[in-house]
Amino acid sequence: MIELRAITSDDWPLWRELRLAALAEAPYAFGSRLTDWQGEGDREERWRSRLEIPGALDLVAFVDGEPAGMATGAPDEGHAELISMWVGPKARGHGVGARLIAEIERWAVERGIPVLRLAVMPHNPHAIALYERAGFTDTGEPGDLLPDGVSRELVMAKPLNP
Repeated sequence: MIELRAITSDDWPLWRELRLAALAEAPYAFGSRLTDWQGEGDREERWRSRLEIPGALDLVAFVDGEPAGMATGAPDEGHAELISMWVGPKARGHGVGARLIAEIERWAVERGIPVLRLAVMPHNPHAIALYERAGFTDTGEPGDLLPDGVSRELVMAKPLNP
């Protein structure tokens, strides 16, 4: 059974656990690196701050009571961003990602936000396929430059019906 729970900055230990797992398991999928969030970067106030983005929705997915995934919807100028999306390997292929996306969409629609956007690594075909199944398309806009100095993130968007 999949359960989604909105979390707050008081839930920072849970978010920390999932975010570190995500960065360790799928470093190819994120702009951040595990080392950015370890050592001196691993501070309670930093984790709390990440969960205090004004107006954002931070979600954790549980499968059979165990934390299995995460995502954030963050308002931006004229749209919302889907960020920090990750589903643990054992939960993949069971609809967790689709549920997280659907809940972020619902949150955005409730706020009258017309478009949900995201950036995904161009060499992450499974994530791209998930987003395409959810109705996202390539905007054709250049995303952030990747560390190789040549490739860019793929920017995708989905119009919403507020």
